Formats: sequence, C-alpha cells, structure tokens
Amino acid sequence: MQNGNSERFKKINFAAWLGIGINIVLAALKFFVGWFANSRALIADALHSAADVVTSFAVLIGVRAAELPPDEDHPYGHGKAESITAIIVSVLLFVIGLDIAISTLGDIGSENPVPGIAALYVIIFSIIVKEALFRYKLHLGKKYNSEAIITDAWHHRSDAYSSIAAMVGVGASLLGAQFGLSWLMYGDMIAGVFVAALVMVMAYKLGRDAIHNSLDHVLHEEDTVDMIERVNGVEGLIKIDEFHAREHGHYVIVDIKIVVNPDISVREGHDIAKRVKNTLMEEDRVRDVLVHVNPLDVDERETKRRSDLT
Repeated sequence: MQNGNSERFKKINFAAWLGIGINIVLAALKFFVGWFANSRALIADALHSAADVVTSFAVLIGVRAAELPPDEDHPYGHGKAESITAIIVSVLLFVIGLDIAISTLGDIGSENPVPGIAALYVIIFSIIVKEALFRYKLHLGKKYNSEAIITDAWHHRSDAYSSIAAMVGVGASLLGAQFGLSWLMYGDMIAGVFVAALVMVMAYKLGRDAIHNSLDHVLHEEDTVDMIERVNGVEGLIKIDEFHAREHGHYVIVDIKIVVNPDISVREGHDIAKRVKNTLMEEDRVRDVLVHVNPLDVDERETKRRSDLT
C-alpha cells in the first residue's frame, strides 16, 4: 500500500506542477497579447490565470501535507489537509468570480475600444488548453480520490468559462465594429456577469462538499457493502455490532465493533480482531482500523444456541 501512496503523490504532484506551469504561460501570453491587441477582456482573463497560479500552489501544499505520516499530534494522519485546501481554493474561486462580476458591471457605460483579432486566437487556444487540463485533472482526482485535485480541475473548467466570456465579448466587439452595431459592445458585459455567476455557484458547491467531508463524514451504507461482506467471512466472528468508515481526506479510517464467543481466551479474541483488521487493510483506501471486541450477550447466546439446534 506504501507503493500505491507513493505513486499517488507523484501523479498528483506532477499534475499540480503542470497546472502551475501552464497557468504561468497562459497568464503571460494573455496579458501581452491583450495589452498589444487592446483587449480589456483578455487582460482580465490574464489576471484570472495569474490567480490560478496561487490556487495551484495551495493545492500542492495541501497534497504534500496530506501525505505526511501520522505523528503524536495527528495519529490518524494528515489526510484532511486536502479538504482544507479544497475549502481555501473554493473561497479564492468565489472571490475571483465576485471580482469579475463587479469589474464587469463597473465597465458599463465606459468607452470600449475594439480589440485586435489576435486576442480572439489566444482566447480560443486558452479554452482548448484549459478544457484538456480540466479533463486530465478530474480523471486523476477521481482515480486517486483527491478532493484538492478535483477542486482544482473544476477551477480549470471555470477558467475555460471565463475565456468563453472573453471570447464572446471580443467577438461581439469585432462584429460591432464590422457592421456598425454599437449595441453588440454590451455582449462583453452580459457574458462576463453570467460566467462570474457560474464561477461563484461552482465555488459554493465545491466548498460545501469539502466542508462536509472535513466534518468526519462516514461512508454511506451502499459504499461499505463489500468491506462488511469480507469481514463477515472472518473465522471466529459471530457478527458486527457497529461499522463506521470515516473519510479522512483521500483515505478511510474504520471503527468497528465485533461480537465473539464469550468463552474464548483473550488471545483468541485478539487474533480474531487482528484478522478483521488485516482483512480491511487489504482495501486500498483503508489507512487504519480500530477494532473493539464485544462478548456475545447471554440472551443472544441462548437464541443462537437454539437456532443452531434447529
């Protein structure tokens, strides 16, 4: 399982650095082309990409922290660092969306110069790159159960939406200049506000899920069927009293209460508990198992005896 964790860290670490590198290149490209092509929409999109660099660094820090081994203060590990990172990224995403909406609304009524065609080409290129990065990171995040990477993936999707808004705005300006339709200049404003609202809604949903998972969320019954079936097959186990699989970031910690024969020795009870733990630890997502052993109740024991006789 250690090798699996090492591979997970390497893949997610690579994805985080890839996002940082691409965002730096896109931010620089958008800013310089936006400046020379006289496109305020593209310059604003460049600032959005620059903000992505900060959030990608936050993801990288969160993933590194989540991979730290358990210590005296954190005996269950640091898996929730990814949930915290996801919350931070969601807040930043919401603030960026709000800033885009405010700045776009503030431009209504001001003079809006016609941008150059180069701005449109750069925006289309940015949309293609960001969509590809979104799909890659979403696949990786689901494969390795990383909230931070999944949140960052949707951040890239929000960037594509932002670029689409810029594309609509630049396209409207070019068409307005070509056909003398001044009202098309407002297409930039409308698209900007619409996409900013989408970004804020997305940020809210991602943040809500991250907060939910950070509050000792347990897996639903349908998600633990396989684990429970495997435990029920352990020799010496009579039944399971309680079973809780707590999500701790990208891994799971299981709390389980089992029932055994009250006439067996402490050593035999310990061996049964150890077999239960080893069975559950075979699951890739399970990082630790806490087993509590209960003796079969007298009344239940009599019921079981009668059932065996019949």
